[in-house]
Amino acid sequence: MGEKHLISGLQLWQWRNTAHQAAIATDVPPAEVDWLLLEVTGLDRLALRLESYKNWPQIQLQLPLEELDHLWQRRLNDRLPVQYIAGVTPWRNFQIAVSSAVLIPRPETEYLIDLALASATNASGHWADLGTGSGAIALGLADILPKATIHAVDYSLEALAIAQANAHNLGFADRIKFYQGSWWEPLTFLKGQFSGMVSNPPYIPTSTLPTLQLEVVNHEPHLALDGGTDGLDCIRHLIEISPSYLQPGGVWLIEMMAGQADAVRELLQNQGSYCKIQIHPDLAGIERFALAYKS
Repeated sequence: MGEKHLISGLQLWQWRNTAHQAAIATDVPPAEVDWLLLEVTGLDRLALRLESYKNWPQIQLQLPLEELDHLWQRRLNDRLPVQYIAGVTPWRNFQIAVSSAVLIPRPETEYLIDLALASATNASGHWADLGTGSGAIALGLADILPKATIHAVDYSLEALAIAQANAHNLGFADRIKFYQGSWWEPLTFLKGQFSGMVSNPPYIPTSTLPTLQLEVVNHEPHLALDGGTDGLDCIRHLIEISPSYLQPGGVWLIEMMAGQADAVRELLQNQGSYCKIQIHPDLAGIERFALAYKS
């Protein structure tokens, strides 16, 4: 999006009004129109809200208005997530680049980083983000644990390319190392040396995938969503394998789905290598995070 495209304030005002009405008519939150305009124009929230730009002779867009309109139509008709249209999403204090190769990082996942900080017995050493996607968790960990080295793993090369670009753009390239592979596999050379592991693994039961919002099921990568028959396949694997990678006292921390807490707690207890097992709710009170320490 290097080139600049000029339109008049009046043209933009007319497009915004039409886009708002179309959003309301198709059950898309109209606030997404302004969020998108904040990303593709130099305008700020106040100028948009007060409509003070309406009389400006010209406004710079990062793409032609026809293209913006075409993408907005895809938002309405194909349910393409607005974050993929803009190519970015806000997460914690970052602007994170996203594409349809990665899951859009969710606001509730931000709390994983706070839990990691609160639970870190060793804020230096090696930390892992398994299934890094856009790199959001790895970036969050690098931010709060400035003395740690973060090892980010993903199976998808496309996802890793985005995660690496994010680490580079946000100034963490020297602190985060990236690996292609499945879960712990690329990190065997550090077996037993990890201070902590954080993951937002796929946890949706296969049969419920089709019932998710169209934005999710039609556009987000299924590899990042599908957790097998009961949604716990990847979590079971992480519970089983992680003890051989963590130091004693090392942190094991994941996000899960509403309703999975009891099963996950039981799996952790039965594995036998974990202590101080805790379940934490998100801001909506949903039990969404499981935390344990290697005993």
